[in-house]
Amino acid sequence: MKNLKKLPTKQLEKFSNIFAQLGLVLVLFIVYLTLEHKTEQKSFAIVDDYVQERIIVDPTTEIRFTKELKEVPKQDLPEKQIFVKDAPIEKGDNDIVEKVIDFEPKKEVTEVDITKLVEFKEPGEDIVDDVPYDFIQEAPVFKGCEGLSKQENKECFDKKMKRFVQRNFDLDLASEMGLNSGKHKIFTQFIIDHKGNVVDIKIRTPSKGLEKEAERLIKKLPKFKPGKQNNKFVKVRYTLPISFNVD
Repeated sequence: MKNLKKLPTKQLEKFSNIFAQLGLVLVLFIVYLTLEHKTEQKSFAIVDDYVQERIIVDPTTEIRFTKELKEVPKQDLPEKQIFVKDAPIEKGDNDIVEKVIDFEPKKEVTEVDITKLVEFKEPGEDIVDDVPYDFIQEAPVFKGCEGLSKQENKECFDKKMKRFVQRNFDLDLASEMGLNSGKHKIFTQFIIDHKGNVVDIKIRTPSKGLEKEAERLIKKLPKFKPGKQNNKFVKVRYTLPISFNVD
């Protein structure tokens, strides 16, 4: 038979259980010594007299901190004086003489001679002789210009007047009178009274024939609606220049 050589690993496996038990015992012994070990109490010298109290608080206890208010002593304030004392009144001299001033105005007396009569006009009753056409508030109304505004009425009045002259002035009269060729003018002026009638006709021209023709033309004008000034019918003075050419 062959002698088998023993392996060292197989010999150690036999003692593995023993080593494990010894190690466990050793660990338990160390733990026991640790738990039984007591720390030495050290004493300290307290220099300050104040010893802080230790309070053991249960972790489940709710802690609230409150701040104590210091009571401030009230100061007595002096009472406010509502009324101020008047300064003492010094006596003055009694030798002053009071002077009374009369403020009533003096009434002037006007002597009136009752033998003379004075006529007064009430406001708004002034008599106006006539008003120029350019300054009249409401111009006279030519037939066919009714129902227009003040400005439109004036424009319509001028157009109607020019058209009336062109249609009714006798141009053949110029050739009959033998006037020189060129431009000729006739200056006319008349009044439209407070009833709308044409009165007080004035004509200025170098020829008697033209004067008669201009007078005939103006007298042929229709009756107007009278003009107004301050909402009253008044006389209106109108100037009408007539010009024509002779070839």
